[in-house]
Amino acid sequence: MPHIAAPFFPANFFRHKAEALLGREEGHKKGLILKKRFSLLLLNLEEYYFEQHTAHHIQHKGGQNERKIRGSLKICSKSVIFEPDAISQPIIKIPLRDCIKIGKHGENGASRHFAKAKSGEISLSFSQVYFIKEHNIVAPYKIERGKMEYVFELDVSGKVEDVVETLLQLHRASCLDKLGDQTAMITAILQSRLARTSFDKNRFQSVSEELHMECQAEMVTPLVTNPGHVCITDTNLYFQPLNGYPKPVVQITLQDVRRIYKRRHGLMPLGLEVFCTEDDLCSDIYLKFYDPQDRDELYYYIATYLEHHVAERTAESYTLQWQRGHLSNYQYLLHLNNLADRSCNDLSQYPVFPWVISDYCSSELDLSNPGTFRDLSKPIGALNKERLERLLTRYQEMPEPRFMYGSHYSSPGYVLFYLVRIAPEYMLCLQNGRFDNADRMFNSIAETWKNCLDGATDFKELIPEFYGDDVSFLVNSLKLDLGKRQGGQMVDDVELPPWAWSPEDFLQKSKDALESNYVSEHLHEWIDLIFGYKQKGSEAVGAHNVFHPLTYEGGVDLNSIEDPDEKVAMLTQILEFGQTPKQLFVTPHPQRITPKFKSLSQTSSYNASIADSPVSPGEESFEDLTEESKTLAWNNIAKLQLHEQYKIHKEAVTGIAVSCNGSSVFTTSQDSTLKMFSKESKMLQRSISFSNMALSSCLLLPGDATVISSSWDNNVYFYSIAFGRRQDTLMGHDDAVSKICWHDNRLYSASWDSTVKVWSGVPAEMTGTKRHQFDMLAELEHDVGVDTISLNAASTLLVSGTKEGTVNIWDLTAATMLHQIPCHSGTVCDTAFSPDSRHVLSTGEDGCLNVIDVQTGMLISSMTSDKPQRCFIWDGSTVLSGSQSGELLVWDLLGGKLSERIQGHTGAVTCIWMNEQCSSIITGGEDRQIMFWKLQY
Repeated sequence: MPHIAAPFFPANFFRHKAEALLGREEGHKKGLILKKRFSLLLLNLEEYYFEQHTAHHIQHKGGQNERKIRGSLKICSKSVIFEPDAISQPIIKIPLRDCIKIGKHGENGASRHFAKAKSGEISLSFSQVYFIKEHNIVAPYKIERGKMEYVFELDVSGKVEDVVETLLQLHRASCLDKLGDQTAMITAILQSRLARTSFDKNRFQSVSEELHMECQAEMVTPLVTNPGHVCITDTNLYFQPLNGYPKPVVQITLQDVRRIYKRRHGLMPLGLEVFCTEDDLCSDIYLKFYDPQDRDELYYYIATYLEHHVAERTAESYTLQWQRGHLSNYQYLLHLNNLADRSCNDLSQYPVFPWVISDYCSSELDLSNPGTFRDLSKPIGALNKERLERLLTRYQEMPEPRFMYGSHYSSPGYVLFYLVRIAPEYMLCLQNGRFDNADRMFNSIAETWKNCLDGATDFKELIPEFYGDDVSFLVNSLKLDLGKRQGGQMVDDVELPPWAWSPEDFLQKSKDALESNYVSEHLHEWIDLIFGYKQKGSEAVGAHNVFHPLTYEGGVDLNSIEDPDEKVAMLTQILEFGQTPKQLFVTPHPQRITPKFKSLSQTSSYNASIADSPVSPGEESFEDLTEESKTLAWNNIAKLQLHEQYKIHKEAVTGIAVSCNGSSVFTTSQDSTLKMFSKESKMLQRSISFSNMALSSCLLLPGDATVISSSWDNNVYFYSIAFGRRQDTLMGHDDAVSKICWHDNRLYSASWDSTVKVWSGVPAEMTGTKRHQFDMLAELEHDVGVDTISLNAASTLLVSGTKEGTVNIWDLTAATMLHQIPCHSGTVCDTAFSPDSRHVLSTGEDGCLNVIDVQTGMLISSMTSDKPQRCFIWDGSTVLSGSQSGELLVWDLLGGKLSERIQGHTGAVTCIWMNEQCSSIITGGEDRQIMFWKLQY
């Protein structure tokens, strides 16, 4: 015998919903939810609950066994529902389309033999009735057919006329032949009711609140929409349901809001979802508006509020965080789902997660064996070669529009297939009061995986619950009667693979698999399929990733369908079939950086991060100590303090180079001079002028014997420190040389003549007497002038920034361009590779700081400053930039925020230098000064 059913909410999400809507204190009160058996899930899909009246159901009216059952009569758009107070009695649901007669009891010849007909009684004659949740047990609905008459007596007899009139009007709508006409008439009735009411301002939290806007909308929960009034003030967002269910007002304090997303709902841009948490799977409210302008105005108002209180997050900033190991795979997938319109409130767009394990037979799960894992570069439908060949044959023979898979990887039916044990009422709502056939239920992990591999029409992926903490969706804790299988066994708990000794162990090992090195190295391939460039077009065809056209965003324009029947049918088909996520990326997704990757499983169990380390425990190399000191320095970069400053030039400083021992500082300037400054004596020791044109940059060759300077006079000058004179000139460009780099006897020069040139024969030890033969090894041609260049640590890659805002990444071994990224409007000020060469950072005249993934060329982070950042240094996640304002700014790229402003120069900061230990910094500016900075920590 099944137990009395408490509310059942899919994993943490639905439990959160219950508490959020009933009040967190109320939600914990024992028995409160037990008593409330009615739920909007008892309505049909797309049905509205309008009003309720306290009433009695009079059984055996006028007979010896007449009996009154007290309860609540609920008027809905397609049915009448009576919820008895006594839970031993079933809830009664009478579809209006099955009603034969509706009226006041005793009128029009109805039951005239009753001498004392009461005016407070309503009579319903019908041909079909549903009995639901008798003894509060969740089970398939019982149906009784045949002509019947029920009498309900309202507590307030004066309301009978209005209730009968409403029922007759809704009955007419339900009996219309065409579905489109039914929908139109019910919508008109709903809009009329909304127009006659407004938000009750007495519900404001404070009398001082200022109203910003009020409009009509529907609150969306899985399979249900509930109409009412939205109101936003300067401090709160309110929703007041038209029917007062499940509570009179839902209120959210704007100060608590952390994220908001615009949503497609029913393929239309009408949804808005609000989160008061950073990483939670479930939102605090999901609203569907009737007018896109109302949605956009509310979004803009909250977004403006958030800009002043909370950092705005983008897909790119999450990508950078994930790549750098600051987000787990689970967290990153949650964020991508959110950004791609996936919501737990919309079962047709429920968050989608990948199958990652392919071994459900072994007694031990070996996460170090690649064979344990599913091939993440292929969609589920392409994992079985034989099945794929059959599907491709059908695809080739199919007329346009062609598709490879007749069902989707995510749909309401699939979501509830997994969640039926904790969301049985949702399944009953979706399937007209029935559970699925017992043999088709979610009985076994291994069986489900096998069917996804072999089944002719089964291509489903997983849901987030498989990588969460709540095991309830795997256990039949509600003791539901889900049917008997062909072998005779009852459907009960989900059968786990041999390697899992409990549901908790199964989830833990699934989480460990998701966060494993193998999945971290390949997850970007699955992202390409689901959210990325292999989702649509020729890349999707090549990846065998083509689904029905109706599942894609923009696959059908509902506004262009004039026939209301066809429109309703099309929308129903799309919502039941499932939808492909919004495409987030149009280029290959970057791979995760995994060499030093430590598992970020939410609750780590047996993660072997020590095994990945090349250094034995208790043994630290010199490199490790150096890295530790650098990390410590960058963690404290905001504590930078000005130590000394000197005005040694007559124009802006353009370049800084420092000798190995730190005693001599060389600077170039637009005043055309190269100067040598002694840090020890604090004196200017030399001033050299090569021409009357500005110098643009300088560098010291190893050994500290030669300084190289680039000039606006198209030349590069070599100055011998020992001999105190210019010892060579490279005349290699047709316009100003803007920047130079040197590595391993090779010089790299950038110019406004639209080229970057690579020169050989530039030894570190240049003698003072011999002139050199400079051989050009390569010429990297650009469309416009080049303002800045930088090399990666190994000098295998070069990045250049142009006057028109393009960042180019070059492979120096082949002298070919890998990526061209137009990511700035206006000149690129500075560029540099991260220490691990995985990313490039660029700053521009437009004030943007852009991070580009080197492997894919994808722009994965973009932040904007109020002034251009003219120069910078960075460690891959933190940036110290020199601003046009003269300040030094500290940026947290992973947090997506400006961390610190440090007062510095009186004009723009034009160049910046940091020593290898990251402990000393020198800046130069338009104020003609050089400033020496030290870290104080």
